[in-house]
Amino acid sequence: MTAARRDRFGVLIWLASTFLLATTLTRWGLWAVTPGARDAGLPGLLWALGIGGGYDLLAFLYFATPAMLVLALIRGAWWTHRFVQGALAAACYAWLVLLVFIAVAEAVFWDEFQARFNFIAVDYLVYTHEVIGNLWQSYPLGWMLVGIVVLAMLLFFATRSWRHAAHALPDPHRARWALPMLWLVAVGVSAAAVDAGMKDRSGNTYIDELAGNGVYQFFAAYRAASLDYDRYYAQRPLDEAFGTVRHAMAEASGAPFTTGTGIERRIVPTKASRRLNIVLVSVESLSAEFSGRFGRSPSLTPRLDALAEQSLQFNRLFASGTRTVRGLEALSLAVPPTPGESIVKRPGNTGLTTLGSLLGDAGYRSMFLYGGYAAFDNMGPFFAGNGYEVYDRTEIDEANIHHETIWGVADEDLYTMALSRFDETHAQGRPFFAHLMTTSNHRPYTFPEGRGPWPQRRRESAVAYSDWALGDFIARASRHPWFADTVFVLTADHCASSGGLAKLPAFRYHIPMWIYAPGHVAPGQYDRLMAQVDVVPTVLGLVGQAYESPFYGEDVLSAPNPPARAYIGTYQLLGYLTDDRLVELSPNQGVRTVVPDVDTDGPQPEVPGDERTTAIAISAYQTAAWRFATGAMQARRSMPPAPPPRPPVE
Repeated sequence: MTAARRDRFGVLIWLASTFLLATTLTRWGLWAVTPGARDAGLPGLLWALGIGGGYDLLAFLYFATPAMLVLALIRGAWWTHRFVQGALAAACYAWLVLLVFIAVAEAVFWDEFQARFNFIAVDYLVYTHEVIGNLWQSYPLGWMLVGIVVLAMLLFFATRSWRHAAHALPDPHRARWALPMLWLVAVGVSAAAVDAGMKDRSGNTYIDELAGNGVYQFFAAYRAASLDYDRYYAQRPLDEAFGTVRHAMAEASGAPFTTGTGIERRIVPTKASRRLNIVLVSVESLSAEFSGRFGRSPSLTPRLDALAEQSLQFNRLFASGTRTVRGLEALSLAVPPTPGESIVKRPGNTGLTTLGSLLGDAGYRSMFLYGGYAAFDNMGPFFAGNGYEVYDRTEIDEANIHHETIWGVADEDLYTMALSRFDETHAQGRPFFAHLMTTSNHRPYTFPEGRGPWPQRRRESAVAYSDWALGDFIARASRHPWFADTVFVLTADHCASSGGLAKLPAFRYHIPMWIYAPGHVAPGQYDRLMAQVDVVPTVLGLVGQAYESPFYGEDVLSAPNPPARAYIGTYQLLGYLTDDRLVELSPNQGVRTVVPDVDTDGPQPEVPGDERTTAIAISAYQTAAWRFATGAMQARRSMPPAPPPRPPVE
């Protein structure tokens, strides 16, 4: 490189040095605070540093392209102009602020999700009000921003002699544009040859995440926000896929299909219709591991534990995903978690058959009640477009709010709103179905004072408060005239954490469920493996509702041979969990089978796949994606008359 070109583009050396310093220190810091990564020992650390360094260079290549082009555009005679030098200095300072900000943001994101920036980070850009508000309430954000500015300023002055040429530069066209052209070629080649998944080969997901680069991962997640199943995932001939799904459903329930090729079935309940009210509460981030009923000592959920003595408890229920919208999707549509965005947030997601629309057709008043603003994550439009009335934070008078965070009001205030809606509906002589979504068990983990001996701003305290509020809700409900004819379904949207040693850590999907309805549902235990998509048909079976089912779930209490399986996934990985195997489907037609660890954060070693289990996994996800993409999930409102109920199952 000539002296002129070295002077012109020498600032790139400074940009690269500061970028690589920031990313390397971030990687070391995240490794130091992650026991699961440290357990991988020196080989894991070397993998993270070596592969991570390569991704850092790629990220810099992309990230610094605009700077490269700007430097090429500056003519030699302009180089010493005061305005150019000032603009260059300001840009370099902004670069340092950005690097320090990204490092801090990665630390915060890792603390919550044990991952580099991913689809969740992309998703949060849409909801800046809630996200910024959450950060402000959860962290000393003002001081953090001051620290970022000051640290960037110190670095700026410490490295000022590296950044610019002190004299005018020769201006031959070739000298200005040769390097940028090579740079752009390198960008194109690397974009075509490298993808974010190439690092995932260490056998330890924490190490694989550390081997990535946050900026690179963010844009990779953005590109993967909408994943076409047919393009990226393993598939079978469509008629064979539907045949496989139909065969599995027939084995489970024996319910007759209403079409020759689809999955729609006529469900005839084993119980007479009882027109019972249904209250489905999905508690934010309520992992099974928080409860004493699942081995926690001391338990964080003493009121739910006590209620379990009078409830039907489900011991091996697994959530569909790690986001609230995935839980809402499963608890309304009973569909496996197809790749990319949840259906709750996709275009064309109205007019679908949901738990609310089916009960609405049967004369129920169906409601979705949320403690926050229902515009978040498109919850309000989704439920309003699929048979529910929507009530949220805007329905609650300020005088009736005991506490609120950026995510919503305290759980007890949501329950108070719900009680008033239930009284109103009961006075009209109508049965009601209500899906309540809570918010208190969410960072910043604050709640009304005086509810218990729990310090604020701790997850364990927020869980304990959520348990207290739910117990208080049941106690208050018991004093209302509709209580004796109501079924309470108490469960979670997803677990509290999502990261683990394995790519798809099964233990991070285990959630509790209690069905409480004294006089209607006998206390007991259900110990078979089941999926979150099974909740909808199981609840409909309990109230004796006949319907045409487009659901992938089964009524596990009435089916002659209920399936022991669950659908679990992220926005990219799709899992089919059985008692001893987990089939993982990944982009680029990846299929592998591992031995799941459903109890601890342990490794999940790969084993040879079973042909039948793999076929069911592929077929279920493939047909679910096809049905939504083609509009086959749209509701059918005209149904043939229901046949008489089947004899009860002894």
